[in-house]
Amino acid sequence: MNLPQHIQFCIDRLENAGFAAYCVGGCVRDHLLGIAPHDYDLCTAATPEKLKEIFSDFPLVLSGEKHGTVGVVFGKEVLEITTFRTEGTYEDGRHPDWVEFVPNLEEDLARRDFTVNAMAYSPTRGFADPFGGQEDLKNGILRAVGEPELRFTEDALRIARGVRFAVRFHLTPEKETEEAMLRLAPRLKKIAAERVFDELCKLLPLMKEGDLLRFAPILGEIIPELKPTFGYDQRNPHHAHDLYTHIAQVTAAVPPELPLRWAALLHDIGKPATSSIDEKGIAHYHGHAQVSAEMAAEVLRRLKAPTQLREQVVALIDQHMTYPIPDKKWLRRRLSRLGEDTLKQLLALQQADTGSKGTANEGDWDYFRQIHNILTEILAENACLQIRDLAVNGHDLMSLGIQGRAIGQTLNCLLEAVIDEQLPNEKTALLAAVNHLQSEEMI
Repeated sequence: MNLPQHIQFCIDRLENAGFAAYCVGGCVRDHLLGIAPHDYDLCTAATPEKLKEIFSDFPLVLSGEKHGTVGVVFGKEVLEITTFRTEGTYEDGRHPDWVEFVPNLEEDLARRDFTVNAMAYSPTRGFADPFGGQEDLKNGILRAVGEPELRFTEDALRIARGVRFAVRFHLTPEKETEEAMLRLAPRLKKIAAERVFDELCKLLPLMKEGDLLRFAPILGEIIPELKPTFGYDQRNPHHAHDLYTHIAQVTAAVPPELPLRWAALLHDIGKPATSSIDEKGIAHYHGHAQVSAEMAAEVLRRLKAPTQLREQVVALIDQHMTYPIPDKKWLRRRLSRLGEDTLKQLLALQQADTGSKGTANEGDWDYFRQIHNILTEILAENACLQIRDLAVNGHDLMSLGIQGRAIGQTLNCLLEAVIDEQLPNEKTALLAAVNHLQSEEMI
């Protein structure tokens, strides 16, 4: 295992001071998987007091000192070095009630979450793998260290982390581990919303349809609004799948961008609440896009999602049933209103939504090809789509005597006329139109 220079330096300094030191956790796992580690953590027999002495010539971060962690600053990077320790119970579901420093590496590894994260490496002492993490990696197994129920009771966020590790590294949870994850998933409600949201944001871009289906019970505990969709018969000839299977397929089909993945996951959660059955026994879901958008806004507020992300997701869900018309003028207006990025994301969501009904045909794909071709043509023309693109600006209008709110109103009128091809985006023509409006006392 080739270590970065500053990591090797710290290990050497600790060993030369008489203290065993190891790389531990994710960096060891990633190395064994052939993935370049993006960060490193060290563990050592040295106590925090000794660590402060050994690295006294470096800036130190001591916020984690009482839990045995000292951060050594190398430029813009902080390397966390933690004393071998064992822990008490986690009454708050996050922090140990007490920490006891121990001289033994195996005791330290025994407190970690999964065997694949409970391995350590020393350039001089070799690999330490007392719980069989290397064998589990080779066999594609996710296994809790020790008693699964205890591990997840200590910190329920480990359940969500376990899902992420299983998905990212293509691991299958071992039977007792998976049973404990499912049984204790309701404890995720006790975890700080920000921590859960952060895990979901790491997880969602990785998930395929099978992952979303397999771990649906855990997702349902985090987002109870998903539960009514599980196994829900849509009773509509346009849908061949139950509602949650459709949601899983849409989520897996959109590009792995956070706004799109969140929008896909929540885009139909309002359907059960808006269902109506006609005389033929067919279900309809009038207004479900708007109801889903309102529910999604509440979900994301509860999870403390950033405002910008929440607004992006809600806008996509709210508009997902407003399918574009393959008409150049219509698409220009849509581009002007939504912007290029949002319109492309909306099209990606709508295309995945259509393709995941189980009833799509070649005509559906021809429709989307038309939309994309027209959109490409519009963008290649550098069309005037925003007020800033107009050949005139507020100063030009002020020179004609227009003031106050009338400036913005006039610019909006000009933009609409240009988008609808009623006026060319040329300064002379636009100013002439303004003069005409003035003479007609329309502004």
